[in-house]
Amino acid sequence: MLGLPDGHVERVDRREGLLVVTVSTPAAPTGCPSCGVVAVGHGRRRRVLHDVPATTRVRIVWRQRVWRCDEVGCARRTFVEQLPGLVARRGSITNRAIGWAIGQLRREHATIAGLARQLGTSWKTVWRAVEPELERLAADESRFENVTTLGVDEHICHHVDPRKRGPKELTGMVDLSRDSTGKTRARLLDLVPGRSGKAYASWLAERGEAFRRNVKVAALDPFAGYKSAIDDKLEDATAVLDAFHVVKLGTAAVDEVRRRVQQDTLGHRGRKGDPLYGIQTILRAGAENLTEKQRIRLAAAIEADPAHDEVFVAWQCAQQLRSAYHQKDLAEGRR
Repeated sequence: MLGLPDGHVERVDRREGLLVVTVSTPAAPTGCPSCGVVAVGHGRRRRVLHDVPATTRVRIVWRQRVWRCDEVGCARRTFVEQLPGLVARRGSITNRAIGWAIGQLRREHATIAGLARQLGTSWKTVWRAVEPELERLAADESRFENVTTLGVDEHICHHVDPRKRGPKELTGMVDLSRDSTGKTRARLLDLVPGRSGKAYASWLAERGEAFRRNVKVAALDPFAGYKSAIDDKLEDATAVLDAFHVVKLGTAAVDEVRRRVQQDTLGHRGRKGDPLYGIQTILRAGAENLTEKQRIRLAAAIEADPAHDEVFVAWQCAQQLRSAYHQKDLAEGRR
């Protein structure tokens, strides 16, 4: 159950919203860590651990053995058993719960606060347990191997004073390479403080010549700083705008046409009751997501004035641009 070859479950208690599993290890001769003399059993102590939640919260009650060293010249009087496979020394969250928490953070967009609620503990307890593992993973350079398509984008992590919570503007690098089946990996590689071409160029320089030479396609948002970094550090790669920002530019163009036509026909900005003002959110949606009621509203607004045809043409172009990224393969998308 716990993946411990020398451990066994003594009992399982089910309570309202809680599953309590009591575990222990069999008796065996144990030497004192200081002098090596065989120690004498000195009872047990209960140690409550937080484990991976299932349909309810789970607690592991470990009946931890305590030993006494009777060697006269030994400075160590008592000591307790340790099970590195179950929990770290002085830890209160099991190793597998830490692994589960890391997976939730990496793949399920979880937060430390959300994990603390699920485990039934505090934010600080969860962070103290996962921080060393996150630092170990961050130091693992193997994640930068075989990256042929590299994406970059800015990220704002908070909106308070940076002196209180650290840098709020970050640059994120993402592995957009495709595997053997054509599926995009979409792995976050790194986050560095700053939102500038210098921050991106410095990160690329740190990765080394082999990494930069392996990158064939560099995707970015429409920011000249990132483009300058790519031209400087990834001169052999092809720079392309990522799909999100291309579609965003197309949607912005529709909005620009709508505002211009609104001003030309009515002489003022959009107001409640104006045909084009009433469909501004509809124009930002995908055509396949529109309800019948929204389609009727769109048609009525376009037919309200012949000049509104410009808006409809711009919207159709944006939808065609968007549809290219929804095709089943690259060849169809290019066509």
